[in-house]
Amino acid sequence: MQISPIANPLLAAVAPSPIAETKGWVLGRTFPAGKPLIDLAQAVPGHPPPESLREHLAGMLRDPSKHGYTPILGIPDLRKTYAEHLSAFYGATIAANEVGITSGCNQAFCLAMMALAKSGDEVILPRPHYFNHDMWLRMLGITPVPLDFRPGSGAVPDAEDAAVLITPRTRAIVLVTPNNPTGAVYPAEIIAAFYRLAQQRGIALVLDETYKDFLPAGTRPHALFGDPDWRRTLVHLYSFSKVFALTGYRCGAITCAAPLMAEVEKAMDCVSICPPRLAQEAALYGLTHLAGWARGNTEALANRAAMFRAGLARSNRWRLVSIGAYFAYVEHPFDGRPSAHVSKWLADEHNLLTIPGSMFGAGQDRFIRFAFANVGDAQVPPIFDRLEQAA
Repeated sequence: MQISPIANPLLAAVAPSPIAETKGWVLGRTFPAGKPLIDLAQAVPGHPPPESLREHLAGMLRDPSKHGYTPILGIPDLRKTYAEHLSAFYGATIAANEVGITSGCNQAFCLAMMALAKSGDEVILPRPHYFNHDMWLRMLGITPVPLDFRPGSGAVPDAEDAAVLITPRTRAIVLVTPNNPTGAVYPAEIIAAFYRLAQQRGIALVLDETYKDFLPAGTRPHALFGDPDWRRTLVHLYSFSKVFALTGYRCGAITCAAPLMAEVEKAMDCVSICPPRLAQEAALYGLTHLAGWARGNTEALANRAAMFRAGLARSNRWRLVSIGAYFAYVEHPFDGRPSAHVSKWLADEHNLLTIPGSMFGAGQDRFIRFAFANVGDAQVPPIFDRLEQAA
């Protein structure tokens, strides 16, 4: 008789990521030339890294010194350069030892949660949530406490609603802005209100700004780093993956007080010893050479978002809830139909691959997420043609 190891019940109770499920809806299918698949599911850049970066990495591969471990928290030059980038962006002073490089922003979140909370604790998580955040908290035995947005708010949560959810077991509030999955860009005053709440209640504010580079030029999304006391409250997360088209390289960052970083470093050492070396070299090159290239992509994506907004404005059936960065969060017109049924039907009948709102938390069955970053402008009109045909 074959005996299998018994799975950790905390992991076994967590459903897998919805990306694999949605990709499975179209796996192995062929699509007619006149109606090809349009993939609006996973958030990936619709372009590769620039040739200059690829040439730079080719040189790194030939360098014998670039294939070993780096320090646990990353290459010193990258930590210093990223700290300088943050300092300039926010008009503040952030030290290199307050920055750690991670294997993507997902790992930055995982390490932050391991450093901040333990099994039995609670973390307030706005809903709809990025599903990996919810999954990881549950795997650690930490209870995600949902914070719903108010109708008509543009999917922006309210600090007053969060205040009533705080208990003696609460260790942190998580904000993602620009948001995944809704695309909502939280106003500076909203972020400040959550920061003050966290400060007053002695808990952490974990601010995930994976998509900060896709804000309009010159936008400073908040002034939190300008508070001399930010280290007591703020944990900041970031990703190099989207802005430099490095999703497969896995490179992110965490910024926090040095004592908390020491705890993050312990976890990082056990999880992956150090971030991938070539990913760090790619991020360093991006920070020092690709600002103009990245801004051009951001402007192109903003134009695509405007096309999406205009397309939804013309629709008398599909209603825009919020839009920004990579995403549009849309209310579908089919009363009583679960969003998973609607998304699968769009894939089966109209060759549109999306993610249903139900995969981002309970109470989201009215919504569908569209990740428009990985489609070209020419694909936008056919998307709305198909949506209007859907009946």
